[in-house]
Amino acid sequence: MRLIKVKAFLKREHLIENGESVDHDKSVLEFSDDKVEMYAILSHRWVEGKEVDYREMVKLAKMPLEERHKIRHRDGYQKILQSCEQAQKDGYKWLWVDTCCINKGSSAELSEAINSMYRWYENTKVCYTYLHNVPCSSFPTSSDFNGWPEWFSRGWTLQELIAPSKIQFFNKDWRSLGCKKMLAPILEAITGIPGHILIHGLHGNRPCVAQIMSWVANRTTMRVEDRAYLLMGLLDVNMPMLYGEGKKAFHHLQLKIIRASNDPPMVPTVQVVLE
Repeated sequence: MRLIKVKAFLKREHLIENGESVDHDKSVLEFSDDKVEMYAILSHRWVEGKEVDYREMVKLAKMPLEERHKIRHRDGYQKILQSCEQAQKDGYKWLWVDTCCINKGSSAELSEAINSMYRWYENTKVCYTYLHNVPCSSFPTSSDFNGWPEWFSRGWTLQELIAPSKIQFFNKDWRSLGCKKMLAPILEAITGIPGHILIHGLHGNRPCVAQIMSWVANRTTMRVEDRAYLLMGLLDVNMPMLYGEGKKAFHHLQLKIIRASNDPPMVPTVQVVLE
């Protein structure tokens, strides 16, 4: 996996912020082993047009000042910056962020990342979950918040909730709202996922396929193929990515489930909402 070098990123940001010269050849991203390194990871709700991708992260120091300024003031860049600052505060040298740590121009790299993503979230020491539309200083409940945070409506965030053993939730101002273990009763009420799954994950405790599918119902995805791809880690299967195949991806997932398990997939009765 490709990780952000927290110290290098923050040093580059400090130099840019203070108008000092930056080493254009100094990389802030580096490949490493998720089973060896201690790293933090970010979970968040993507906002169209405001994220920072791999190319922009790599080329930032070489960009004209005006273009660099625009990128650094995007919400997506600020999420990365705040995550790096939190990681440094917590003593982590590495951070993984899905927007900029995957070169999505490479189909092979994208496929590897999607097939590995559940494991990457599972192996992280801490997951920072950023709830960008939560202004309050306490975790929202149905009585004090107009609807649950958008993060709970997305398809991909399901595995990002279950896989990490330690999750720290933050509001839009990056103030801590609590950890997953402490908030387990509220999270169970929001998602329908049993508390013991939220706290202990799926190790030796994997529910039937139909139950996992029920957790995904009513969540939204931008791409129809992601209805299948987001379930791979939760169902412990792997398969090649092929964006453009549409609903066939779900059919391929069914076949993988049948081959890997005696548990009937029962997938036709459950659908993920396409945004």
